[in-house]
Amino acid sequence: MLVSLTESGADDARLDTLTRQLRDELRRLDVRDVRPAPATTEPPPGSRGFDVAAVSQLVVAMVGTQGLAAVVSTVLGWLGRGHEAPRTVRLELAGDVLELSAASSEEQDRLVAMFLSKHAEKD
Repeated sequence: MLVSLTESGADDARLDTLTRQLRDELRRLDVRDVRPAPATTEPPPGSRGFDVAAVSQLVVAMVGTQGLAAVVSTVLGWLGRGHEAPRTVRLELAGDVLELSAASSEEQDRLVAMFLSKHAEKD
């Protein structure tokens, strides 16, 4: 699963910090691995830059879809804690995308349940 996060107004350093925090929380779960996503572009020669998109992306390796509900629950908990700027986390699994924000709503709950149900059927 590819996990991508954004925070309104966040710079590269802030995104890196947020991504590390979420990665640490996800690593506590029963998943095979959580690692930064590979860079999609090479930095220009001589630059010290890095791929901003890769800084805010994680690859979560699970055994089948076991642990998917725990990953989604952890992301929702992380979204709801300790921040002032709006955040969004995008989960992509087998071509399906689920975007979550800190706002709790019936629609978001319905989409989460549908996403989990769809991927639970593939086991």
